[in-house]
Amino acid sequence: MSASCRFCGKKLSDTFIDLGVSPLSNSYIDYDKLDYGEVFLPLKANICRECLLVQLDEYESPEGIFSEYAYLSSYSDSWLRHARDYVDKVSKEFGIDKNSQVVELASNDGYLLQYFKQMGVPALGIEPAANVAEVARNKGIDTIVEFFGKELALKLKIQGIQADLIVANNVLAHVPDLNSFVGGMDILLKENGIITVEFPYLLNLIDYNQFDTIYHEHFSYFSFYTVNKVFAAHNMKLFRVELLETHGGSLRIYACHKSSSQEVEKSVFELDKYEQERHADTLAFYMSFKDHVEKIKADTLSFLIEAKRQGKRVCAYGAPAKGNTLLNYCGIGTEFIKFTVDRNPLKQNTYLPGSRIPVFHPDKIREFRPDYVVILPWNIKDEIIQQESKIRDWGGKFVIFIPETEIL
Repeated sequence: MSASCRFCGKKLSDTFIDLGVSPLSNSYIDYDKLDYGEVFLPLKANICRECLLVQLDEYESPEGIFSEYAYLSSYSDSWLRHARDYVDKVSKEFGIDKNSQVVELASNDGYLLQYFKQMGVPALGIEPAANVAEVARNKGIDTIVEFFGKELALKLKIQGIQADLIVANNVLAHVPDLNSFVGGMDILLKENGIITVEFPYLLNLIDYNQFDTIYHEHFSYFSFYTVNKVFAAHNMKLFRVELLETHGGSLRIYACHKSSSQEVEKSVFELDKYEQERHADTLAFYMSFKDHVEKIKADTLSFLIEAKRQGKRVCAYGAPAKGNTLLNYCGIGTEFIKFTVDRNPLKQNTYLPGSRIPVFHPDKIREFRPDYVVILPWNIKDEIIQQESKIRDWGGKFVIFIPETEIL
């Protein structure tokens, strides 16, 4: 398949990483569908020589992926704390109050907007997954069930709705029509409004071998160099950037209209300089990643094979999309990991795509009494270890495979 860059339109001819074939990472399987086949799609990320955007081809439409979705943000306590702290921070610094309009793109189950609502701030969510939006509406959060882009932004503007603050957390990677999405933010934003966008940082993905964050639901992966180009192309400037610990290392960028009086802060120049010093503005920087990924696969399989030889009991915690990339790339099934558990009831009593590993309620761990619990959402490992600390009572241990195999 010959593909073109979804931002600048140049032909893609360079491979960042090829992870073989995999089913959609959030296509969990019900028991009565176990005798049916699954669709496995190529999972190969290319990189554009022109703008250095790392990206996947659009093998499945956003409607096919996100119209019904199994991920609910509110089932992570640490993520809720992150959202609450953010709301406190931006409200104080930028004067967000009852006279402001906040709009969140990909608002999920209202995990963040609920805190604005508690302050009496007008808040509107835009969420394409109808089942997830319904959870938010049950919390009293006004939510539009639609994909965001220029068309919806124009419709809202005509209706008199424009935002003092646009929030877009962990959604930029999920949009195949990148130019419509960012261009829509430009339309929806008030003259002196601000935008904050959080997304996993591509350099962290490379430095810490986070290849499992590559899956079909993520269409793009951003360096600061590239995301700066994207916003500049849509009449906006980045005036601040923060490095966050969430999702294995993320960036939070602050954007505004180019005409805004917001001064570009020191953090922007510092991160730009850091990437230049690492040569992250060159194609060569990205070309050795596959060697590190292949080593992780070998180490992961070596650990599980040795555990099986020793008769150890192994299960997993979590059913995240990233876990499904790891399991399918490494070819791991129930012969190595008997089951996994998850707090999200939408995932319980289903089976992971590809690996067919069953998903249970976390109580299953205490019944099974494993020797090892593999933490698939390694980005919240501390939270999980605290929640499941009782496995140490029988000598159980936790394991992560990324950035490298480690017994915790």
